[in-house]
Amino acid sequence: MKNIPCAAFSIIMLTLILAQAQVTMAVTCNALQLSACASAITSSSPPSAVCCSKLKEQRPCLCKYLKDPNLQRLVNSPNARKVANACGSPFPAC
Repeated sequence: MKNIPCAAFSIIMLTLILAQAQVTMAVTCNALQLSACASAITSSSPPSAVCCSKLKEQRPCLCKYLKDPNLQRLVNSPNARKVANACGSPFPAC
């Protein structure tokens, strides 16, 4: 380590710490988190701020939900897509 300047060593350590932080902040897929959007999906009411927050939080999980036969009808409905668009979080291409 004598050959590595202190600044370079600090940058390497900071990079490793930030990489670890990103791993611990990964989303836990839980379709129940989308229950805040139920009224907006099943009616024509606009989505709440909580709904939009949860939808954006669960966005990485939407493809997984689309493959689940129990969730597919609800998540893949036209209203669900309207809610996602209204929240500024359109469905990912799965």
